[in-house]
Amino acid sequence: MDKKDYKIYIIGAGLSGLIAARVLEDHGYYPEIFESGDEVGGRIRTDDVEGFRLDRGFQVLLSEYPKVKQYLDLESLDVVDLLPGAVIFKDSKLSRLGDPTREPSLLLSSILSNVASISDKYRIFRLYLDLKNKSLKEIFEEKESTTLEYLKEKGFTEKVIANFFRPFFSGIFLEPDLKTSSRMFCFVFKMFGEGKALIPRKGMGEISKYLAAKLKNTKIHFNCPVKEVTDSQIILENEEKVSSHFTIIATEAAPLISNLRNQQISWKSCHCFYFTTKTKRFEGRIIGLIADDSALINNIFYHSSLEEEPVEGDLISVTIVKPTELNKNELELRVRQELKKLCGIEVDKLLKHYKIPKALPDIRQLQYEIMPTETRLNNRIFLAGDQLLNGSQNAAMLSGERAALGLIGVLEGGAVTAEITSEYL
Repeated sequence: MDKKDYKIYIIGAGLSGLIAARVLEDHGYYPEIFESGDEVGGRIRTDDVEGFRLDRGFQVLLSEYPKVKQYLDLESLDVVDLLPGAVIFKDSKLSRLGDPTREPSLLLSSILSNVASISDKYRIFRLYLDLKNKSLKEIFEEKESTTLEYLKEKGFTEKVIANFFRPFFSGIFLEPDLKTSSRMFCFVFKMFGEGKALIPRKGMGEISKYLAAKLKNTKIHFNCPVKEVTDSQIILENEEKVSSHFTIIATEAAPLISNLRNQQISWKSCHCFYFTTKTKRFEGRIIGLIADDSALINNIFYHSSLEEEPVEGDLISVTIVKPTELNKNELELRVRQELKKLCGIEVDKLLKHYKIPKALPDIRQLQYEIMPTETRLNNRIFLAGDQLLNGSQNAAMLSGERAALGLIGVLEGGAVTAEITSEYL
């Protein structure tokens, strides 16, 4: 059978599905994607609301992710880099803490910052050096503990944990107690320390659009939610049946496969509000952290700082990771009150509230790598998605690649997978 004649379908046009399609194309195949939404991107999309570009939850792209280097052209994405540090609001006061070795403007403020002791600042630098000398393989083979236990074991005081590590990494892990695996902490800390945190000027959705634009022989079917996947066919929600030779499920598989129905994934959720505001409490492309245990707000970011030219009024995002029973109106009121009281920021119009129930997979046994053969549910169905590895954009892309290579291996004998481990060592 000619490669063009294989009926290969991918479920989901997020990062995993788009990378899977690209790898299949690179090997001469013509896959098709069923996407339930009206655009590519999955959890990485950007909406246009009243002329503002709003990401579906505040996110950044880390330049040191191996799969970012492999599959993305950062210049084409028109990315801008964030300052390597944070503005921290504590007791209604503002201070900056960052990496002066990469951004000299942060030197004096970091030295004078009272959110961490001199010894804690030294420990942060030592941790950076220690992780710089470790490979990803070594990091993901280390004994696991929670992030909080790891930080305490490294000698960090409760002061710096409460003022910096907890608010900063809670915003990344989307959980307020630093229960996330120490392996994930070390991986992310290493990626931040060695590279840059980036945001495309037109929003994170540009990443998905870029990957989709690279596809030449892939057909994407939008607004086509899938109900069930079997070895030989795909059943859409409208009951249409599509015969298939192979399927890559690049989304949560349990709802689609009958014998996986009891293996649902746990997810972390968050809320993200976007407001206009005339209050600019700090300058520069830098994240603002709320170091107050009583606060619901975790972080804020001025998205107008991404613009090339100054704009009238500012766009600010507010992220909440703590669980809350407040309804949307009650939560908005609480956010406005906390911004004013804790940050001295008065916001104007609410542009959009995103409640994101499936923001990140809640994974207990984290790993970096997965072999192509491990993505195979059976000889016809393959799995992809960051939920297989760890909650990161890198994991999403890597798993999509591995699933495609696993499928190709079934067709071509596995010779295409020999080179995959070099980046991990």
